[in-house]
Amino acid sequence: MKKVFIDGSEGTTGLRIFERFQVRDDIELLKIDSDKRKDPEEIKKFINASDITFLCLPDAAAIEAVELCDNPDTVIIDASTAHRTEPGWAYGFPELSENHRQAIASGKRIAVPGCYASGFIGLAYPLVKGGILPEDYPVSIFAVSGYSGGGKKLIGKYEEEGRDAKYDSARMYAWGQAHKHLKEMKAVTGLKREPLFCPMTTNYNSGMIVQIPLYTDLMTQKKTPEEIRNYLADYYKGEKFIKVMPFGADVEAGGEIFSDACAGWDGMEIFVTGNDERIVVASRFDNLGKGASGAAIQCMNIVMGCDEAKGLNL
Repeated sequence: MKKVFIDGSEGTTGLRIFERFQVRDDIELLKIDSDKRKDPEEIKKFINASDITFLCLPDAAAIEAVELCDNPDTVIIDASTAHRTEPGWAYGFPELSENHRQAIASGKRIAVPGCYASGFIGLAYPLVKGGILPEDYPVSIFAVSGYSGGGKKLIGKYEEEGRDAKYDSARMYAWGQAHKHLKEMKAVTGLKREPLFCPMTTNYNSGMIVQIPLYTDLMTQKKTPEEIRNYLADYYKGEKFIKVMPFGADVEAGGEIFSDACAGWDGMEIFVTGNDERIVVASRFDNLGKGASGAAIQCMNIVMGCDEAKGLNL
């Protein structure tokens, strides 16, 4: 029985983690009084009393929370952006390599990937490491997400009664190319330049698609779409959380792929389509599942040495 504390349990990520814990019989959830959830001394007490603490906080608050931990046995799993490229922190995407999985299993500090970053890195990391994409490839990313990825403030704008009619349409943002996920996208994949990233949110709660368009003549190894699909299927063979879809799955779906189809699911689907000159690789998943809370719980399961999918929806 592991003692688990969620610091930031009332945010969207924390609430989803809490929901997933309702079917667990192998943890004791430590619950802080709501009127003390921002009291540093009270938070410190709970962090150090836990075997595992989840941080579902803004970056600055996550950094402060880590500094409160003086129990050398407490494992911290941070869902914020603060530590994803910091030395000494395991990156919480175990499917990338056996080294990633082992670092999570043995680590005391684990950084959960960002939602857009998960979708991108799940596609780009194998292609770069396999020598298919050069490290200096000029990568572009086009992505759409449900509004729940924007946190309580954005959720409120979409769900408030009599909301502004502009939220009925797609919301383009981060045009200045300073999105907080760019740093990890570059660092984790080994790319030499940050991608050109064009995200949007639109009028549904959760689920997302991340797309990378590729020119085959700019690849280190020129491959057909089906060869890329087969390479990714082999790379992720045996992984419970990642499903590489059969080649032509988009055609069988009528050429239409909907971004909210994986809402409530904790895995990731990968699609490959295109022709001999231009290829699109895409990932589809729940921004609060494999893109946040589901990934955090998967990391906890690895730390605990139990089935990685325990308590999750696969």
